[in-house]
Amino acid sequence: MPYPHLLAPLDLGHVTLPNRVLMGSMHTGLEDRARDYGKLAAYFAERARGGVGLIVTGGIAPSIQGWLAPLGGRLSMPWHVARHRQVTRAVHGEGGRICLQILHGGRYGYHPLSVAPSPIKAPITPFTPRALSARGIERTIGDFVNCARKAQDAGYDGVEVMGSEGYLINEFLAERSNRRNDDWGGSVERRQRFPVEIVRRMRAAVGSDFIIIYRLSMLDLVEGGQSWDEVVALARKVEAAGASLINSGIGWHESRVPTIVTSVPRAAFSWVTRRLKGEVAIPLITSNRINMPEVAERILAAGDADLVSMARPFLADPQWVAKARAGRADDINTCIACNQACLDHVFEHKRASCLVNPRACHETELRLEPAQARKRIAVVGAGPAGLACATTLAERGHAVTLFEQAERIGGQFNLAMRIPGKEEFAQTLRHFARRIDQTGVELRLSTRADAPMLRDFDEVVLASGVRPRTLSLPGADRANVLSYLDVLQDHAAVGPRVAIIGAGGIGFDVAEFLVENAPSPTTDIARWSREWGVDMSLQARAGLLPPAPAPPERELWLLQRTPGKPGKRLNRTTGWVHRATLAAKRVTMLGGVGYERIDEAGLHLRIDGAARCLAVDTIVVCAGQESNRELQSALAAIGRSVHRIGGADLATELDAKRAIDQGTRLAARL
Repeated sequence: MPYPHLLAPLDLGHVTLPNRVLMGSMHTGLEDRARDYGKLAAYFAERARGGVGLIVTGGIAPSIQGWLAPLGGRLSMPWHVARHRQVTRAVHGEGGRICLQILHGGRYGYHPLSVAPSPIKAPITPFTPRALSARGIERTIGDFVNCARKAQDAGYDGVEVMGSEGYLINEFLAERSNRRNDDWGGSVERRQRFPVEIVRRMRAAVGSDFIIIYRLSMLDLVEGGQSWDEVVALARKVEAAGASLINSGIGWHESRVPTIVTSVPRAAFSWVTRRLKGEVAIPLITSNRINMPEVAERILAAGDADLVSMARPFLADPQWVAKARAGRADDINTCIACNQACLDHVFEHKRASCLVNPRACHETELRLEPAQARKRIAVVGAGPAGLACATTLAERGHAVTLFEQAERIGGQFNLAMRIPGKEEFAQTLRHFARRIDQTGVELRLSTRADAPMLRDFDEVVLASGVRPRTLSLPGADRANVLSYLDVLQDHAAVGPRVAIIGAGGIGFDVAEFLVENAPSPTTDIARWSREWGVDMSLQARAGLLPPAPAPPERELWLLQRTPGKPGKRLNRTTGWVHRATLAAKRVTMLGGVGYERIDEAGLHLRIDGAARCLAVDTIVVCAGQESNRELQSALAAIGRSVHRIGGADLATELDAKRAIDQGTRLAARL
């Protein structure tokens, strides 16, 4: 059997899980409206059909006070049960098992009814919570127990009690957010009473044949968080109170340490779970940045944990386990941890999906039915949009020819995967290469398509991408002025002092490429931990040390015309990481810059009306892109219309999420 540890069953006493894979909690936005539960059921059913051992839902509040946002998902009233039965019946119908995650937002609640141990506002919400009274705490414990009972009535196989990531239970445990001096605060024992009482009373209410997972914050990664000794003590108490499994929670949402973005090394925190092994007897689950079977197998074979938890990888590929079991790991559509369509959507109150799999959470709407009539279709350009469109068209039964003028597929992804921390983007190209072979797409590399070549196709899809916008500035033709393609694609020499013109996503990528020492810290967990201040010895409280970044490779200025702080338009859940990375590398980031000329002295500009010259060796232009549509006019001249997708359609900023979604949806229609 491939991956013998990963695919081994796990006996929990009253139930045996078929493998060691937990689909971790991931909020999708479908949990928040009763009318969407049919879609939610289809989403989970597809993952159960793919063979995952145990599913955990997105967070469901046990009360109105526990909402993350107004009208969020809640299970507290008898009439809530019916909608959840749609989910459990769908999962059980596919032979799967599913637990409901009970999540009380605490001071992270984005509404004026939020409550917490103490009235201390979190930095990620504008609302200051009301401090729970002693009676309110008892009522809240009862809410957790009531939610678990109703989950049992709805057919769930168990619940996960969310005790990490800075939500309510975690807030009781840390001095940072619990300033009480009554029976629920002050000493460590009193701070730990709240979660222990929840698990103890919950177990008494649901009986022995019901899974209770406790999500334990093993590394708070915030000032005033728990010490390791406190974490161990709590784990023992939770086990004694009746938990079936302990899952690993890493970091609070307000932590300055990234925990799940693509620049975090794979399995960067499994060593934390291993430290708890032997302290408790119940199985332990490890989590965060586990995305491929070989990574999971290595963790389990080393004894770091008993199960692995993955959430976003099941957005990317619902057949993850089935493919691993069949020895087809190369066929897995790998999660690249970009967060652009999942977490970014959730924080914008949109339905989650996946950059590399637009069908995620849209299973009932984005159907890939066999084509009614087979067509000959040409797709021009093998970037993300063209690859998604061509392979989906071929999967539906069309005869597809994919033209690419470069020597390899990938387009802008070939640039992205060169950026330190974005190496995972290569996995998407690996997956598309496999799909090209499997679906029978005719791939013509090193071929510049022209209108006569395309005359006889039934449909033409233009996915020809973008080209860099040139800089209109005196001196822009000097030899030391480079485009981002010169740097990332053509390996042009770059001096020790660099100005980057343009602070969009590409400008930030080029900056990270130029300041990072090789190899990337994503390949070295110990180095990455030092750079971000994670204490792998667990001597420091909350596992937090001062960050110790490696010195930058070059001195950089990152410039933008728009007034304000560069990077404000970067993606919500990852932009702060990029800004912090460059700040740690002492990159000077300036907004409101007026460019005047380039000469032998350097780059002349104006900031707040004052003239300044940056004495730099190299200027890299990242000032946007233009759609490459030359072929469209040539086709129009012979009376052929085209379908434009990706950068050929819109080039305001490179957007792989939109490109792959657009390509997939067009292919579903043709």
